Formats: sequence, structure tokens, C-alpha cells
Amino acid sequence: MHISSGVIALPKKEPLHIRLKHLHKDIRDIIKLYDPEQAVIEKVFFAKGIKAALHLGHARGVILLAVAEEGVVLQEYSPNEIKKAVVGYGRAEKRQVQKMVKTILSLDEEPPPDGADALALAICHLNTMNFRSCLVDS
Repeated sequence: MHISSGVIALPKKEPLHIRLKHLHKDIRDIIKLYDPEQAVIEKVFFAKGIKAALHLGHARGVILLAVAEEGVVLQEYSPNEIKKAVVGYGRAEKRQVQKMVKTILSLDEEPPPDGADALALAICHLNTMNFRSCLVDS
């Protein structure tokens, strides 16, 4: 069941350290609001450029820190694992992921690309947890 989703938009004109501060606060606020037992994050992948990779690494580190500070269990999945779990094909395009997320969650409209990626990550985790549960129950 889809409860809520969205994208954290950081102020582009602010220096990196200020954007990371906003990200940290927003992630902690979301965790406090929804009180999840588990969180998921995409494993590191190659970014388009060195600067993008560094910024992604900084943001990822801030998210990992916020999750750890709140005591939430964390699981990581690769982009291929996520796409395979949602679309059935590890090299699916973003548009395919958006369409499948809309279908799986019975959403009224397709989520934006980054929102669809986050929801696909959650779907992947739920599918993985259900599969593991079936193995334990057998």
C-alpha cells in the first residue's frame, strides 16, 4: 500500500554543505514522521561525471548517517536488482520503471523519475523480504 512519496528538492544556489544540512534535516524529519522500521538505499553506481559522483557520495553519506542516528535498519540494492524486481529486466529504462511503479501501486499518475526510483526501491525491498520470508517458512 502506498502511503506517501515525494522528492526532496534542495536549494541549488546554496553551497554544498548547506544543501547537505537541509538533506540531513529532511531525512530525519521524514523518519520521525513515519517511524519506519527499515530503510533502503540504492548502492553506489557510476555517475555521469566526477563532480556528480562526489556530490552523490556526499548526499548518500548524509542519508546513511541520518538513518543510523534514528536507529533504522538499512538495506541496499543495486540499480539492476531494483529494475529487475519492478520491471523484470535489469537494464530497464527510467520510463519503464515509472510505468510499472504506477501500475504496481495503482497510482493515478506516474510519479516523477526520481520519485519512481525511490518507490521502485521500496517495492524491490518488499519483494525481497517477502521472498526471504517464504524461504524461512518452507
